[in-house]
Amino acid sequence: MAVFPGINPVLLERNGAAELDNIERVLSRPDVVGVKIYAGYYPYYVHDKVYEPVYLMAEKYNLSVVIHGGATYSDRCCLKHSHPLEVDELAVRHRYLNIVIAHLGDPWVMDTAVLVSKNDNVFVDLSGLVVSNEDGIRKVQADRLAMEHVKQALVYAERYKKILFGSDWPLAPVMPYIEFVRDLIPEEFHDDVFYNNALKAFPKLNGFLSCQ
Repeated sequence: MAVFPGINPVLLERNGAAELDNIERVLSRPDVVGVKIYAGYYPYYVHDKVYEPVYLMAEKYNLSVVIHGGATYSDRCCLKHSHPLEVDELAVRHRYLNIVIAHLGDPWVMDTAVLVSKNDNVFVDLSGLVVSNEDGIRKVQADRLAMEHVKQALVYAERYKKILFGSDWPLAPVMPYIEFVRDLIPEEFHDDVFYNNALKAFPKLNGFLSCQ
């Protein structure tokens, strides 16, 4: 199973070198293919210096960085920390680090689309665009404005080779969510979105799969 450990910047800032040693022990494992930054759930921007050693480790171990983008589920969080435009500075600073913005940065999907179009190293996933049961997902599918909200960003970015499927399970049932995403993506790009693009966004995943 591929592993994506998350980073707690509070512990990192508090414990310094000791926490970095703990993080590196995890990131160096062969089953780790990426690392998760919970932007918006901690009071740090993704380009804050506290994360810099982690990004350098990610480059060292050929890992990709997944960043929470968009709205959060806590009213104690500040949305400025999870706005997708904050990723731009990081993407420019680390041109050879693959970055995946989760949830298309919803509701700022057009801002995310600009980042994907501009930066070769920025990808997006489509997880968590609907958090509901099967009936709730079907309702969104039937809502023209809700679907166009996302489709407009996908068309603007015009980078279907950099878009990844994601479900955010268990917050949404997988099979209905697959159909939801299929409706968003032109059919000729289904193989890329549902499989091929993940291998580009997470290069270490190729070797991991070959060993299974």
